[in-house]
Amino acid sequence: TTVVEVDVTAIAHLRAAKQAEFTAKTGVKLNFMPFFFLAVAEALRAHPKINSSVDGESIVYHPSENISFAVDTERGLLTPVIRDAASLSLANIASQIADLAARTRENKLKPDELSGGTFTLTNTGSRGALFDTPVVFLPQAAILGTGVVAKRPVVVTDEHGQDSIAIRSMVYLALSYDHRIIDGADASRFLVDVKNRLESADFLGNFGI
Repeated sequence: TTVVEVDVTAIAHLRAAKQAEFTAKTGVKLNFMPFFFLAVAEALRAHPKINSSVDGESIVYHPSENISFAVDTERGLLTPVIRDAASLSLANIASQIADLAARTRENKLKPDELSGGTFTLTNTGSRGALFDTPVVFLPQAAILGTGVVAKRPVVVTDEHGQDSIAIRSMVYLALSYDHRIIDGADASRFLVDVKNRLESADFLGNFGI
């Protein structure tokens, strides 16, 4: 498992600014998960090894980013799938998360809605965990755990190179992966791309509302 720390303060501000409009137009609240989904899906396009699976002695590279996400139910964890996630807007992703999660808990999913995932996201932060080491859902090659978003004092450096302490919204992202396919350098490159995408907070063109 490889872990990075991500500053999502700018996303927190963007989320707060767009929350009322987003909810009015989509009927769902805007939390951090759609941002994580989109950043991960875009990074999967750039790192096909992370979006692969093992089939016998062969490695299969998938053409689409079909992201499973873990839903806690009375029957245990189930993982419905959002397909072609990199091509979706934040509104599409948020609506699908809400719909699939509700129907998963109500045991109303169709079988094909639980199959075909090429990568998994699990939000361990929903229960307050900082991070964990999630177990890969074979034959997928990797799974990303998102920790709780928490405000912490952090050293920040301004444009003049001066350091100061600021309160920032921070999150840990933990990637577990199949070492037969992915090594630590692959995992680090993928996570750095996800981190950079999230910290840029350049999502104004991705809302879809």
